[in-house]
Amino acid sequence: MDIVPGMHGTFRVRFRNLARQTVLSMFIAMAVVFVLGYLAIALEHPLRVNKSASAILTGAVVWSILLLGRNSIFEDPALADHHHLIEGLLEHLGEIASILFFLMGAMTIVELVDVHEGFRVITDRITSTKKVILLWIICLITFFFSAALDNLTTAIVMCALLRKLVKEKETLWLYAGMVIIAANAGGAWSPIGDVTTIMLWIGGQVTTVNIIAKLFLPSLVCMLLPLLWMTFTMKGNVERPSNKPTSGHHGVSVANWERNLVFTLGVGALLFVPIFKTITHLPPFMGVMLGLGILWIVTEFIHMRHGVDERGGLMVTEVLRRIDMPSVLFFMGILIAVAGLQEAGHLAMLAQGLDQALGDVFLINAAIGVLSSIVDNVPLVAAAMGMYPMTQFPTDHIFWELLALCAGTGGSLLIIGSAAGVAAMGILHIDFIWYLKKITMPAALGYVGGIVTFWLMWH
Repeated sequence: MDIVPGMHGTFRVRFRNLARQTVLSMFIAMAVVFVLGYLAIALEHPLRVNKSASAILTGAVVWSILLLGRNSIFEDPALADHHHLIEGLLEHLGEIASILFFLMGAMTIVELVDVHEGFRVITDRITSTKKVILLWIICLITFFFSAALDNLTTAIVMCALLRKLVKEKETLWLYAGMVIIAANAGGAWSPIGDVTTIMLWIGGQVTTVNIIAKLFLPSLVCMLLPLLWMTFTMKGNVERPSNKPTSGHHGVSVANWERNLVFTLGVGALLFVPIFKTITHLPPFMGVMLGLGILWIVTEFIHMRHGVDERGGLMVTEVLRRIDMPSVLFFMGILIAVAGLQEAGHLAMLAQGLDQALGDVFLINAAIGVLSSIVDNVPLVAAAMGMYPMTQFPTDHIFWELLALCAGTGGSLLIIGSAAGVAAMGILHIDFIWYLKKITMPAALGYVGGIVTFWLMWH
């Protein structure tokens, strides 16, 4: 068969154009699916579709598009290999699972302390019912607690406390919003307070003493400005829920020594997690599992005198049924979807675009912080660490410290922008749109204030 001269070249050009269109369409399709999933999560109540279902579906569809369109998305055949992508998925899933197991373990410990009325050790000492005074107490406790633990664990503990201190839903959500801001701010200035800070600390980009010295005041401002905002808007007293005795759990009463023991062991187990990680270099969820295992055995022994039916409500097996699994699945779906975008190169392209468009250290990190309220801050920070070698920005350069501040506190802008926010959303059933209307503005004020404070101090 004869071929018309020049026809081969024309076919080649058309094929190339078609390939580019295919790449673009599959690449864009992943981003569109993520945006639509995000909107479904935000509009959970109007759509009457649980956010967990939207998140799981989004994650599954994003990865399906990635696998089906791999040959068109990746130019390198090695990257487009089916087995390579599956291995990438499993690697991401391992990291996600470590977060989820940590979340479930910490929630179980907190719930176990709660059913034993362990938090009365704290709530009985907080006597003020004035909204403003209580708000300041809660925020300051959260801020420093988050630095010692991490923002996720702190949010779980403080949400459990809030349920004991505040009855009215609107006020409870306002307090929870401030807990999210305070937890993220407190986690930013500590090397073990946030996952991203831990990444920078382990990677050698920041050192312990330096990050504490440089970020403490900006992080404090990130919390204080929203706190002052709420101080001038809140009035009146808090209505506390009625404290029913634990004997409501199948008629079993809890002695004071049992309550204090479970509280001490529970909080001690959570506080021991960063120490455990430092000693063993194992992931934090292993430390939580260790603490939960010890607490499980102890509670079995102290309730041994009761029959199985009588003690049921106080046992770990019963407490596990109270864990909010839809929230855990929601967290998994979001992280899997973000992992898909990371694998396909969306986040790397985004980071490069920011670098080219902005070029300034402060503007780049400020933008990364805002983006961390939409997508997970971990892959964003990982992309930044990969883009900027330490030859360009050496250890303790202001770029890394500002990155820790912005990535940590920027997640407060939206309720699903941080692990603390997701945990609070699940525990207290906070509405996405409500948070956007009530908390985003003061959170943004604190975020900008923290960056300005850092600039004035270290520019």
